[in-house]
Amino acid sequence: GWRALLLPQLNRQSLYVYGSEMAVEKECLRQLQSGVFVIHPFSLMSYYIMCMMAITFLNLIGIPMEIAFLDGHSGLAWEGFNVFSDTLFLIDVALNFRMGIITEDSEEAILDIKRIRVCYLRTWFIPDVIAAFPIGYILLFADLHYNNDDNPSKTNKMMRILMFVRILSLIRLARVSRLVRFFNEVEKVSNANLEVVRLFFRILSLFMMIFLLCHWNGCIQYFVPMLEEFPTDCWVRKENLMNATVIVKYSWGVFRALSQMIALSYGSMDAPTYVEMWIVMVSMVSGCLMYTVLVANATTMIANTDPAAKEYKSKMSRLEHYMAFMKLPPELCLRINNYYQARYGGKWFQERDVIDTVSSALKEQILVVMCSRLLRNVPIFQSRDENFINSVLTKLEYEVFLEGDVIVRQHVPGDRMFFIDHGQVLLETDSDDRELCDGDYFGTCVLTKGKHLATAKALTDCQCFSLSWADLRETLESFPDVRKD
Repeated sequence: GWRALLLPQLNRQSLYVYGSEMAVEKECLRQLQSGVFVIHPFSLMSYYIMCMMAITFLNLIGIPMEIAFLDGHSGLAWEGFNVFSDTLFLIDVALNFRMGIITEDSEEAILDIKRIRVCYLRTWFIPDVIAAFPIGYILLFADLHYNNDDNPSKTNKMMRILMFVRILSLIRLARVSRLVRFFNEVEKVSNANLEVVRLFFRILSLFMMIFLLCHWNGCIQYFVPMLEEFPTDCWVRKENLMNATVIVKYSWGVFRALSQMIALSYGSMDAPTYVEMWIVMVSMVSGCLMYTVLVANATTMIANTDPAAKEYKSKMSRLEHYMAFMKLPPELCLRINNYYQARYGGKWFQERDVIDTVSSALKEQILVVMCSRLLRNVPIFQSRDENFINSVLTKLEYEVFLEGDVIVRQHVPGDRMFFIDHGQVLLETDSDDRELCDGDYFGTCVLTKGKHLATAKALTDCQCFSLSWADLRETLESFPDVRKD
């Protein structure tokens, strides 16, 4: 029934945390057996976080606009939205006492009510209560009382009270902490194990914070002269904006804010008033902070992207120092650089390390996809047992040869055979020459431990897999039937 909405769902993130479908089912049973009303972080109820994030963002945009530009004439729709938002935030505070927690160092969700309560009270409770203060109800009741009162003295008193309450409603901007928290929670309950998703949320949160900073600054530009009842030397009167529309006023405010934040100008040819001077200084400081945060985050994102390429550049730098120290000739240095480029393609990795970190089943599948077709082209491996082929695959070694490299020499004892994955090889014998390409093989005299009958030279950069006689003999020991054949 409805309790299924509170249980963890089978998705990529739950599988990433718990490891298997069976483990997710055990987590569901663990929550059901607890017998208490707790919302699991990976349940369907957790998706309300995204709705709360959208509502919070609308609040952080609309509240400064309402206070600065609408002057109490926001309309019934906006007042209704304020009341709805306040109600939703109050409910959210209550739900957080029943919301399970995923910690960084924990492999399972915290579902114990006491631990959840203590953790919430120590972290986000006070900011949440401040942000959820029901200013919308106060404004609604005050507006209704103000509109129904005909006494002039009471009307003036109520106007002052309303102005104080509207300034007090700025406390709702504390919901920006909720926005940061929502971003962190959405990152946890989404496919956050994917680096692309994590990077997307970081960039999105960064630009949303920059937008809010510019938006608030633009609203403050107009709000402060409004508190002074628009003196004659304020920028609003100088720009003839007293009777302008809200869009025009807001556009001018944001223009002045951006001009000050990026230190181009303060937005007017005239000197600012005393109060405006402080606004200009605050804008410049906030602009410097914004620029610093932007550069720091951009640097961090760049530094954390593509670690394989960074490792490759680090290895190449060490190689350059080594070649310079050993005073290798330029031609050899160039061939070494070309080898690394052909071998790793600008990304540093070790096949053996990658293969060793996966399961035996996945390792077998990887090798079958990469090399099975190459072995099947060799007559001695055709129509052989699948287990024998898979055992041989694990013995293959990946090698790269540059154009002009001599892979094997004629009349030299052979200790291995080669399977060409990509590239071209020229076989030179006393009688003729023959070109080999993708899927061909050479060096088969290794089976008799004899000598190579031809010289093999790479015509292009060549990627091969090699099989040594010792490894093949070791594999044959485990398959006596194949060895007999």
